[in-house]
Amino acid sequence: MTVLESIRDAVWRRHANPKSGWSRVLVTPVLLYAVYRRDGRLAVLAVAFTIVNPVLFSPPADDDAWMTRVVLAERWWVEERGEAVLSRSYPAVLNLLNLPVFASALLAAYLKRPVWAVLAGLASIGLKLRFVDELVQRYDAEGSTSGGE
Repeated sequence: MTVLESIRDAVWRRHANPKSGWSRVLVTPVLLYAVYRRDGRLAVLAVAFTIVNPVLFSPPADDDAWMTRVVLAERWWVEERGEAVLSRSYPAVLNLLNLPVFASALLAAYLKRPVWAVLAGLASIGLKLRFVDELVQRYDAEGSTSGGE
């Protein structure tokens, strides 16, 4: 295993901590709030948190938590199956559909339309959770437990 592969593996293992995944879900409302309030510092913090989040938490002790399996399934989907996370095939189309929905939420926040921002933000989170839930179902059906290791 190369150094780069070791680093990538360590990041995936740490990101599999359920705290990593669930805290990333909270980035959408924080970012929308930052845009709504015109708070550039909060927006930068939200983006920075998203970038460093995968290495903030220790690897989980097991893969029992659904959010742990989300990360294992994402890794399996991309690395073992060689599938794209953005494509017109199901379930990746959910991520593709999420792009304009999230952009709509950001625009609504910028235009100070809170109801639209909240609804589009919730729809964005819902699309992402549906995408990863589909991956977990497929991952579990394959009987994968190694997460690509």
